[in-house]
Amino acid sequence: MVTIVFLDRSTIPEHITIPQPNVECQWQEYATTTPEQVIERLQNASIVITNKVILDAQVLSQCPQLKMIAVAATGTNNIDLDYCRQHNITVSNIQGYATNSVPEHVVAMMFALKRNLVGYHQDIQAGVWQQQKQFCFFSHPISDIAGSTLGIIGKGSLGNAVATLAKALGMTVMFAERKGVSQCREGYSPFEFVLKQADVLTLHCPLAEQTHHLIGRDEFKLMKNTSVLINAGRGGLVDEVALVDALHNQQIAGAGVDVFTQEPADDSNPLIANAHLPNLILTPHVAWGSDSAIQTLANQLINNIEQFIAGKPQNQV
Repeated sequence: MVTIVFLDRSTIPEHITIPQPNVECQWQEYATTTPEQVIERLQNASIVITNKVILDAQVLSQCPQLKMIAVAATGTNNIDLDYCRQHNITVSNIQGYATNSVPEHVVAMMFALKRNLVGYHQDIQAGVWQQQKQFCFFSHPISDIAGSTLGIIGKGSLGNAVATLAKALGMTVMFAERKGVSQCREGYSPFEFVLKQADVLTLHCPLAEQTHHLIGRDEFKLMKNTSVLINAGRGGLVDEVALVDALHNQQIAGAGVDVFTQEPADDSNPLIANAHLPNLILTPHVAWGSDSAIQTLANQLINNIEQFIAGKPQNQV
């Protein structure tokens, strides 16, 4: 009988139903799993489900029964993929499930930042409007989205879905070629050129060694001082200290951040420490998390497992 162990069930909201696999299996699930508990819980597992629990070579080498890792997310940076390939462990992730949820979150952040909604809300809380003698006041610039330029880093399903919404809003869309690449593929523009042109820059590329701190001090110097950055990709794509400095130095006009270098982020994180800034919007890694998107994720997760057991693995990484 196949033993399936879900290490971090609490990463999926309780009200979302996870279908039971249509196979004979022993199902074990844990709300959370600490690093010290992983090996013990996987001793008899043929299939493990993980969202954020780290499965590196040191752990995997002590789980002799393991045949499949079903990732309950798209990102696989918590999995040692090289070890899995060398030891014939199938890794399947979730693909294309949040192509409405993430783009809508990005667009919501984009409007909030370009129209300075947080800044005006804070001003009203502080009594600024009440002190004015006019029916309105303008303490922050307000920019139109229509006619502006959106720069996108990452041309996968999410990047393309954001582009579709942006074009419907009347934006010019540019996809950035990989950093440091001189010859652009069809449909891409040079990385630095996109940074210079973008009124909004949004990140939708994987986090890897090559993309760690993809946006840092040098990149912020290239951007317009009226531009905003949105990161709903991975926290490590942006140098968080450099981002805070760019906001304080008015190198960019604002930022929307849904992902952090370490999650959950604590008070030592420079973004958390500056959450009071009117031009900084922080959300706790929920861009992907509309109910419909998470249900799609859960359904695809189980389907990945069923297909693997049937000898037809899908969504392999």
